[in-house]
Amino acid sequence: MLTPLSPIIYEPIVRRALEEDLGRAGDLTSDALIDPKTPAKAAVLARKDGRLACLDVALSAFNMVGNGVSITQKAHDGEAIVAGQQLAIVEGPGRLLLTAERTALNILGHLCGVATITQLMVSRITNGHTRIVCTRKTTPGLRALEKYAVRAGGGVNHRFGLDDAILIKDNHIAVCGGITEAVKKARAYVGHMVKIEVEVDTLAQLEELLSVGADVVLLDNMSLEDLSLAVDMSRGKIITEASGGISPETVAGVSECGVDFISTGFITHSAPNLDVALDMLEL
Repeated sequence: MLTPLSPIIYEPIVRRALEEDLGRAGDLTSDALIDPKTPAKAAVLARKDGRLACLDVALSAFNMVGNGVSITQKAHDGEAIVAGQQLAIVEGPGRLLLTAERTALNILGHLCGVATITQLMVSRITNGHTRIVCTRKTTPGLRALEKYAVRAGGGVNHRFGLDDAILIKDNHIAVCGGITEAVKKARAYVGHMVKIEVEVDTLAQLEELLSVGADVVLLDNMSLEDLSLAVDMSRGKIITEASGGISPETVAGVSECGVDFISTGFITHSAPNLDVALDMLEL
């Protein structure tokens, strides 16, 4: 079950987005054209099929711009949505609805896009075993929201930051002096609750890693043939994660190699925006 995000996490993000849009003088257009007492009612709509994420987050923008807005939520995060579906009804001073409109839709469209592409990736896993995970390739300032959207799409989160776990990558290995030395230093530095993952891109490196031991191996940019061999070598010894160039077109082939996890930045940095809209309704 998807646990909703706490307002403590998302309210500062939404507030910064509104501050960016309102600038120093506020919404000149709405302030000039609409009396503050003029009521309005609108529907938040999906214009394309997809997966819903961060509806609460987006709707919070309407309450932040002023008092008197009521919201009726008609869908929930993690659900499949279809073109034309009403996701929420917002009612209150028309000036406030129009002021918050773009910020709310920007947030909702982007994060539904992340959830939708994640769900597509998940749907292309055929072995019932491999799981899709995100990476740290997120939009600065939006990591918590994008990783929540990945969960809404059926994916799993990798590290939230550099302080979650140790991930020894190729550049760490190059500077440190080798896989064995890197793992030994990592073990000496952290406590027993911190996982250690090591990136390898050859079967020879994997063999060295298996001899020294780690919690997870990141099999980076391997051919499908080498990836299958790596999974066979690792079975029962270490958790396997494949990464590098993973897209909706390649994910099925990678999963067929039997890896435990597939990590991809595509679902956050290249997710197409899902088209959503605010349409005014008759009172």
